[in-house]
Amino acid sequence: MNTTVRLILAVIAGIIVGGVVNMGIVMVGPALIPPPEGADMTTVEGLNAAMNLLEPKHFVPPFLAHALGTLVAALVAALIAGRHQMKIGLGIGAFFLIGGITASMMIPAPTWFIVLDLVAAYIPMGWLGGKFGTR
Repeated sequence: MNTTVRLILAVIAGIIVGGVVNMGIVMVGPALIPPPEGADMTTVEGLNAAMNLLEPKHFVPPFLAHALGTLVAALVAALIAGRHQMKIGLGIGAFFLIGGITASMMIPAPTWFIVLDLVAAYIPMGWLGGKFGTR
């Protein structure tokens, strides 16, 4: 298969699989760590209203969704890529980091969570995915 086509398919597959993992964890998160009583976590307005009720434990599922989604995306992309696994893994990490930066501007969260999320969940997980995907 043409290297360029393979790399493009690797990135597309990684982004799709990573997005599915991310959303799966986001959907399951409230069942594992229920939101505070009466908090509406389904809208930005509800999040704004409930933010002062949230404890650090409520931020574990979103962090895991971002970190594991990026890790799996980078791993899948690196395994498919055949070559340039680390570049692909870091590229996936950068792609998901852009999404994280965008989300941090739209969804209210404490500063400590935004910093932790942007620093630890994207580029390091992209690097790990690229490393794990290296044969």
